[in-house]
Amino acid sequence: MKEQRIIFATGNEGKMKEIREIMSDLNVLVLSMKEAGIDIDIVEDGNSFQENADIKALAIAKLTGDIVLADDSGLEIDYLNGEPGIYSARYLGEDTSYDLKNQYIMKQLENVPDEKRTARFVCAISAVLPSGEILHSQGAIDGKIGYEQKGSNGFGYDPIFYLPKYQCTSAELLPEQKNALSHRGQALRIIKAKLRERQEGV
Repeated sequence: MKEQRIIFATGNEGKMKEIREIMSDLNVLVLSMKEAGIDIDIVEDGNSFQENADIKALAIAKLTGDIVLADDSGLEIDYLNGEPGIYSARYLGEDTSYDLKNQYIMKQLENVPDEKRTARFVCAISAVLPSGEILHSQGAIDGKIGYEQKGSNGFGYDPIFYLPKYQCTSAELLPEQKNALSHRGQALRIIKAKLRERQEGV
């Protein structure tokens, strides 16, 4: 791929760390919106993860000639009818800490048996190329809602997202394990492959 910048539509440092680790072999400078000097409020009013990712990527693409990537991701809990879903980041209010969100979710599932605590992380990514072409990808990982917050390697809902196969939460995985398994890791690798395919024209 030519020397090119990728601007990722997020200000979340935990997310940027994951993104840089996964995209590192593209030999492209990966910048957050803040690092690229972009400061705009984007209203995410889509009805799906993919729609919200499109909205973010297209809004920033209008301001730059770089490749723009945006993701929308969240936690879907079956017992709560798919909540928090596309509202994961804004669940219980824009400024509510994830510690409080996680406590609230565990309280909602207080007496719910193991087999009904099923949940999944979903991530949709949109990439807008300088040509205007939009690429899409999606990833998901299934798990359960745990009974307590555990681990310090993740962020957001990671400490309550239990992976039965690994007998630990997402926040207890090593970073390289998490990147290999995670919904965002899956979606990023698909987008990375699509960007590689277009490297001559990008």
